[in-house]
Amino acid sequence: MKIYKLILLISLTTSLNAQTKIWFDTDIMIGMPDVRPREVDDGITLIMALKQPNIEIVGISNITYVDYGYGVINKILNWHHTGKSIPVYKGSNLANDLGTENDATRALYQALKKEKLTILALGPMTNIATLIKNHPDIIPQIERVVMCAARTPDLPFNPGHGKLNLFDYNYELDTASMTTLLQSEVPLEFAGYEPSSYTFIGNIDLASLDLNQEADQWLFNIVQPWMEVNEKLFGIRGFIPFDCSTLGIVTHPEYFTYYENIPIQENYKKNDASVIQPDTPYKKFLEVSYDFKSSKKVKYARRALLGFEEQILKTLSVTNTN
Repeated sequence: MKIYKLILLISLTTSLNAQTKIWFDTDIMIGMPDVRPREVDDGITLIMALKQPNIEIVGISNITYVDYGYGVINKILNWHHTGKSIPVYKGSNLANDLGTENDATRALYQALKKEKLTILALGPMTNIATLIKNHPDIIPQIERVVMCAARTPDLPFNPGHGKLNLFDYNYELDTASMTTLLQSEVPLEFAGYEPSSYTFIGNIDLASLDLNQEADQWLFNIVQPWMEVNEKLFGIRGFIPFDCSTLGIVTHPEYFTYYENIPIQENYKKNDASVIQPDTPYKKFLEVSYDFKSSKKVKYARRALLGFEEQILKTLSVTNTN
């Protein structure tokens, strides 16, 4: 009996200390100089990921604006990561070259040959789909791809006070790559606008940042213009941290509700975001529904529960000792 209890204790301890090994693929644009400020949630998500004890990031790749992204990723790593070096690789620069190998796809292939990984995909799917298209032999090594995209039928992406509908950026920027993923055997999980719409970060939420620290001061300053843009567009100062939900279903799955094994398909319909896409009267939508007859079934996060927003803010105020 004592031996049994000891084995059980060792097994439980190992389980609690086990880390999910992650490949982090991102279209990070936080702080990028442009006509208007760029979204900040990808940068916040990377900071949050680096501080999670239950995951290990084995590599980071980027997509779109890769030269800028490469620099800002390394800046964030220098501030928030103290452990074993995490390699960073440049991926597809325009997200329009499915099948064209790049540093990111080659590195991800080599990483997967060594061990099974969960891929966290926060941007368009070009890098991931290129890997799958060119190297179908590696598919069994992919535990799952977790991404920020998709919706339930007729759900508008309408944050704030309903002034403006957004479009499904990560899907629509490269629909061909998403189609490749949907036609594969890779397990897919989605956490996009719908669960993220239950979280919101405003100015007061950033009070826990230590503005005496260079990293926190940088983040606070970068976030302010993005909040102003959101106030003008949606009537409320602050922002929805979309990508944090995508990470959250990996690191904090208990804070979400899900549709399990729900069919997913691409549907051609009237554009519901025509104000910002005036030249696109109709387009493809990536949707999930139990009424669909498609063979591809996925896990879809429907709602972020009370407390997840606090987890984001709590993590941002933690000093990383990993």
